[in-house]
Amino acid sequence: MVSRKARLATSRSVPDTPAAEPPPFGPQASSIVLDLLPVPAAIVDLNGDRFAFEAVNRPFRMAGLGTVAAESPVIRLLGSRIRGFLESEETHLEFAWQFGDEVDCRYFRVMFARRAGRRSALRCLVTLVDQTAELRTEHSLRREMMTDSLTGLPNRAGFSDMLENAVGADAIEGYAVLAVNLDRFSRVNACMGALAGDELLISLARRLKGALRGRDVLARMGGDEFGILLTLDDGPGDALHVAKRIHAALANPFRLSDFEIRVECSIGVALGSHDIEDPEDLIRHAQFAVKRSKKSGRTEIYQTRTFDIAREQFGMETELRRAIDSGKLTLSFQPICDLASGRIVSFEALARWTNEQGVRLSPSEFIPVAEESGLIVPLGRWAMEEAARTLAEWDATAGGDCGVKVAVNLSAIQLQRDQIAPMVKAALDTHGVSGTRLTLELTESAIVTDPDRIAQTMKALKDLGTTLAMDDFGTGYSNLAYLQRLPIDLLKIDRSFVSGMLADRDKVAIVRAILSLAHALGMETTAEGIETNELGQTLAALGCNYGQGFLYARPLEAGDAYALLQERNA
Repeated sequence: MVSRKARLATSRSVPDTPAAEPPPFGPQASSIVLDLLPVPAAIVDLNGDRFAFEAVNRPFRMAGLGTVAAESPVIRLLGSRIRGFLESEETHLEFAWQFGDEVDCRYFRVMFARRAGRRSALRCLVTLVDQTAELRTEHSLRREMMTDSLTGLPNRAGFSDMLENAVGADAIEGYAVLAVNLDRFSRVNACMGALAGDELLISLARRLKGALRGRDVLARMGGDEFGILLTLDDGPGDALHVAKRIHAALANPFRLSDFEIRVECSIGVALGSHDIEDPEDLIRHAQFAVKRSKKSGRTEIYQTRTFDIAREQFGMETELRRAIDSGKLTLSFQPICDLASGRIVSFEALARWTNEQGVRLSPSEFIPVAEESGLIVPLGRWAMEEAARTLAEWDATAGGDCGVKVAVNLSAIQLQRDQIAPMVKAALDTHGVSGTRLTLELTESAIVTDPDRIAQTMKALKDLGTTLAMDDFGTGYSNLAYLQRLPIDLLKIDRSFVSGMLADRDKVAIVRAILSLAHALGMETTAEGIETNELGQTLAALGCNYGQGFLYARPLEAGDAYALLQERNA
């Protein structure tokens, strides 16, 4: 019998041995673990060139991803990526995977994972997170954002996106963008309501679609403007041909309720080129051409030089706004003389501007920019204030009434947007000048824009005692009824009729007719553009009252104008 002490000794004499490594999970255990995951998962082994599933879970099978590696789309489509992962040193790899055709496409977020330090065991866990519902919702929302809800066509954002994809991928060799802007559409909305306007837009979209070829893309870019992406086979001629087809498609009137309405359009074309870095520029170029089309009445193709001029005008607008705000403009004064006596009876105030580069600009350059931008209103207010101030200074220097009037031009835009009579009264009151010392010159275009409103304004100006003159008479669209009805005191004969009059019988006849008309209506007359004594004497003989031109003086600074007045009228 072995004693307890011997047994202890024997036990101590046995050398220590390390604990055995626990055996790895078998397929059954792996399957149990995978079934705990809520997403499709599989353990994939690589034996030589063959893949095998050690285990797959129920979501993997339910997703239709197979149970046999050789038949699984995961192995068939992702086998090369799994192999590359297993042969690398990486422990994790995650990427997006699209599975199936366009009709029944499914989207997964796939992850490969394995334990570190076990590169010799070519085995990994593959998990797939199904993102199909999420991405389909995202695609649906994006499609709605890119589609015009009324016509079902691409909207501005969708059109821009399609243009960028087509052009950026060089899918189109020769191409152009057309901008189609409808005329008179706002009147339909205003007179017949928004529902009728929507009905018209839907009908228009159908006709435009019918005028295009199958590969051309039509979009509604907003309001009453449509955009078209054209593929050009024969150069710019294709774009012009499509434009003609669009005009022809809109030739027949549209029937809305009990009305038949004909809608015309303006079309601008921007031709694509390799120089275009941002396809969005093409849309802007086409829209710029549309503005020219509205003025010309024909389809316009974008020209770089025209766009450069527009950019220069925007720069001029910025500088002009600063000049008005900081008082950097000046007034020059050109004398108007009595043709019979030669005495100066008035000065026309003319705005002058030297820009920030030191270039002296004439009114013909910056006044159109001021009118288009709306700066003509503050510019006109400044000119009225400055003219009244100068006249007051001349009176103060002369010790009383200096004996002349000052004529100030009123723009058509200014007449439409500003309260003219209160503005004139404020300038006169500020400087203590009588309204009888002021002549206000209006063009024919200013009068015909809104005759009733202008008539009220002119009556208010007459109540201030001012003299009203129609400038550039004969160059616009004069309605003789306006001359009879409106309180006009003076007609200014445009220089185009006066210059070269002595050598042109037709001009003489026109001038004679204007003078006879003015005399019959009890109006005085001023002839512009007189440059020779002979011309001035002839006009005086024909009965013209006053003359203005380089014969008497060029526009002068205020001080020089007053000096000329003192010299001439002494």
